[in-house]
Amino acid sequence: MSGMKAKNPLPLLHGVKPSYLVLPHDKQFYGQPLLHFLCARFPFVGEAAWKARLNSGMVVNQHGRPINEHASFQPGETIFYYRETSRESEPRIPFDEHILHIDQHLIVVDKPHFLPVIPSGRFLRETLLTRLRLRADLQHLNVADITPVHRLDKDTAGVMLLSHNPASRAAYQQMFAEKTVQKTYHALAPTRLDLPYPLTVQSRLVRGESFFLTQEVDGTPNAQTEIRLLEMHGDVSLYELKPLTGKKHQLRVHMMKLGMPLLNDALYPDVLPAGTEDYAKPLKLLAKSIGFIDPISGEERVFESRQAL
Repeated sequence: MSGMKAKNPLPLLHGVKPSYLVLPHDKQFYGQPLLHFLCARFPFVGEAAWKARLNSGMVVNQHGRPINEHASFQPGETIFYYRETSRESEPRIPFDEHILHIDQHLIVVDKPHFLPVIPSGRFLRETLLTRLRLRADLQHLNVADITPVHRLDKDTAGVMLLSHNPASRAAYQQMFAEKTVQKTYHALAPTRLDLPYPLTVQSRLVRGESFFLTQEVDGTPNAQTEIRLLEMHGDVSLYELKPLTGKKHQLRVHMMKLGMPLLNDALYPDVLPAGTEDYAKPLKLLAKSIGFIDPISGEERVFESRQAL
């Protein structure tokens, strides 16, 4: 998409913001019904489902005007719509988030394992963001403005910062962009006593052959992790991991590189099928604490997870 995004004319629905799509300048659809384009673009939805959705009044253009099944394809137009999942296809993830702190800028949350942060793929309602927007104890805020200011994998538990104040959001996002945030993780992995702890692992990480994986390649390092051995428990030990960079799956890949893949990792070294999560076996990785100098107040702040591995 190029240019500025059109203003969203639809409200939150059950805590979920609508999706939007800019219709491309694709000559094969000129003069055709919009329905034909939507069926081609999203074939997994089906024509009958698109007709019902279009005729529901819940699909609108950038001016907020409802679009029905007879609307024509208008290249460059932005349409807004709600993704749909059923409760049956998206059962509740049986773990709860806990709010650690709220102020006029931030919400600090202790996220459970398995819970995605934002709607994506097969997760829509069962995400941290959607849950927070529906919480009764947050309705004094403009919940539509709640937005994460950094990433945390759905498989990883622990401390997560979210902004609810658009005026100050960029200042907190900038901390992560400038790498001025101190993040400490705890992990359980196989014991290795032959390494000179504390040690630093450096490598070059890029997207893997599968879009959801990360792999190491030759070249200038772009990822760095500090590793300390905290407690030894026979064949398994508790490690402290400090990422000095923020590459996707960095900690998981660096521990695998050392021959110490994290316990219960569904991606490294072997990918398990999606939807086969075992809630009794969470990934043994916890975002234990986040520390930073607050860009608004200038005070030093540290937030720590109440969870343990």
